[in-house]
Amino acid sequence: MSPRPRPVRATPATCPCGLPSAYDDCCGRLHRGETRASTAEQLMRSRFSAFAVHDEAYLLRSWHPTTRPPGIDFDPGLRWVCLDILGGTEGGPFSTAGTVEFRAHYTERGRPGELRENSRFVRHDYAWVYLDGNISK
Repeated sequence: MSPRPRPVRATPATCPCGLPSAYDDCCGRLHRGETRASTAEQLMRSRFSAFAVHDEAYLLRSWHPTTRPPGIDFDPGLRWVCLDILGGTEGGPFSTAGTVEFRAHYTERGRPGELRENSRFVRHDYAWVYLDGNISK
């Protein structure tokens, strides 16, 4: 019996993170491991895109090992549609920690919603990773 082909995940033409670039040239490069995020905001954007395209491997890889869940349960009725960066602290190329406040817009079974969070990021093994966040309404 021949091996079963891996399913090919469709990728959006424009990047879900909100920057005016094609997904393959923007967050897709981080998801494929071709480069690493140089700032906490870039990691935040790439993680939003990973949720949008259901890239579990990238999400887990970019999560701090002390707070990382064993897996991601993607809700098939939830679609991430837009990201607004509201602010942040530190998190630059030479920082070791930072925060990013964002609002993520989604639809859940056709109904619009939003998630607002102030996320904390740190450097771990020389790479930016998501540590945790405070969700607000």
